[in-house]
Amino acid sequence: MEGTQFTKKYVRGSPRQVMCSNRACRHLILALGWSLFFFLVHRVANATIDSKMYDPFEILGISVGMSEKDIKSHFKKLSKLYHPDKVRATAEQTIEDIQNKFVDITKAYKSLTDETIRRNWEEWGDPDGRQQMSMGIALPIWIIEGKNNIWVLGVYGLLFGGGLPVLVGRWWFGSRQRTKDGISAHSAAAFFKSMTESSEIVDAMGILAKAYKFECTPANKDAAELTRLQKEIATLPEAKWAETVMELAGDDDEGKRRALILLLAHLLRFKVESPALKKEQRRVLLHTPTLLNALLTIATSRNWFVPTMSVMRLHAYIIQALLPTQSPLAQLPDVKPVEVPRVGDVSQIISKLTENSDARAADIKKAAEKWGIVDVFDASFKVIDERQVTPSAIVFLVVKLRLVSPLSNEALVKVEDLDPIDVKVNDRKDYKFLNDRKDTEDLSDVTPSYAHAPYWPSNRKPSWWIVLADPKSSRLAIPPMKISDVPSISDLPSSRPYRSYKIQFQAPPTLGTNNWRVYVVSDSFVGAEAWLPITLKVEEPVVRDEAEDDISEPDEDTLAGQMAMMKGGKVKRTLGEEEESDDESGTDDDANDDDDSSSDSD
Repeated sequence: MEGTQFTKKYVRGSPRQVMCSNRACRHLILALGWSLFFFLVHRVANATIDSKMYDPFEILGISVGMSEKDIKSHFKKLSKLYHPDKVRATAEQTIEDIQNKFVDITKAYKSLTDETIRRNWEEWGDPDGRQQMSMGIALPIWIIEGKNNIWVLGVYGLLFGGGLPVLVGRWWFGSRQRTKDGISAHSAAAFFKSMTESSEIVDAMGILAKAYKFECTPANKDAAELTRLQKEIATLPEAKWAETVMELAGDDDEGKRRALILLLAHLLRFKVESPALKKEQRRVLLHTPTLLNALLTIATSRNWFVPTMSVMRLHAYIIQALLPTQSPLAQLPDVKPVEVPRVGDVSQIISKLTENSDARAADIKKAAEKWGIVDVFDASFKVIDERQVTPSAIVFLVVKLRLVSPLSNEALVKVEDLDPIDVKVNDRKDYKFLNDRKDTEDLSDVTPSYAHAPYWPSNRKPSWWIVLADPKSSRLAIPPMKISDVPSISDLPSSRPYRSYKIQFQAPPTLGTNNWRVYVVSDSFVGAEAWLPITLKVEEPVVRDEAEDDISEPDEDTLAGQMAMMKGGKVKRTLGEEEESDDESGTDDDANDDDDSSSDSD
């Protein structure tokens, strides 16, 4: 019994003993590996390389420029000395060595007695003459010197044996800690746990702030100014909204607190005096869209409508430095949120400023003309070469968009206003676009523009999301698609005043009518969005009528017709036979009439 316990105790070993044993094995393998590496380096450094160039002058023992007569005379002397019949083999020189030496002498003599080859050897050092191309590597002399071989090989060993594995390891383990959206895996986990089906903009802001704990490195610079900004936030009317965001984010990390204060200062348009804080705020702001895109991915993966729209709208609020409680009119140049009503019209603001002789009216008018509001010209569901949508069919949502100026007073061209000829031409273009692989219609005259975002630290190209959702169930019908370069209506022809975009998806597997909405949401302008009701009706496939069946009765004069007649089936009679049968029946009738008339006369 004691022997059994002893065996279990020392053969299996404790976890600590096993760990020590594994560590010792790793150290032993590492030591053997490095020993083998240094042994190979030593062997390579001390290896002798027998690379000798062929030189007939050296083999014969003559100088360059000797005449052919002297070469022949010298060869005769060497033949007497090294001919195999006149040289005896010894222990140091075998018969093969003697024969090989005489063969080399003979080859050298023959090459030098040829006038062309001898001249090439003398002038160019090669029997073929001048070489047209030569290649080499421009390396410092100290690298190729034999005395430095051990050092050069040592440096290569450190680079490729130590530095390269370290770089690959850092890249591999670093990539495992980041998601495909470019954020930390801890940030993605925090997003996944915190988001709910009813998360609105303030909730999305609090969830966003949780990621700063893992994305921002805490710093202790300019703590006094950071405290000043926090106090100024607390004194404003919007302090309650900011306090709610801070409570949702939590205060368990200094880096998160700093980033959130700098983000709120940006939304409230506070001026940051410290250069170090400005750089830190810039880093936080430029990384925020990446975090929002990752947050949007989580919301759309669960088909949640409210969080998806909240995250999309939060993009525009951060770009324009506005709180959700403030007026969208504060996006206009040099306009403060307190100067404009919560709900209003741009033209009214311009008229009011013009009446007061405000110099800002011209700049606001100029910016408003470029501030395009998206307009949905039309939206429909299309199936290639089909008139109806069947269960699980491949469907395209085709949305036709354009940008309209908020100052425009002209009536917009609608679908029913187009000329019938233009409608036919547009239908052909739409069909071609439907069969194209691209999701965006090609336009040659579209010039990309930047959004008016004076508080954003870099240039911003506006984009939009196309969202198909069911607002009653608060669910997304399909994942949203992001688009860009929506043209202005002034840049489009009157015959086709829109640009088409399409999203491919699979129709529901069940029959029924789906009352959905198409939303177009901007990521750069607050309130610049539109929506349109749309209905997807899934119907049963139409069954073809028997009269339209391609399989018909065979002709009488065909082989299939003859076989059908033998079986008692129906066949098609030819036109000639029908006319002939009609004529025969008519003749018989006439004959019967004649018989009747003759009988009457009798």
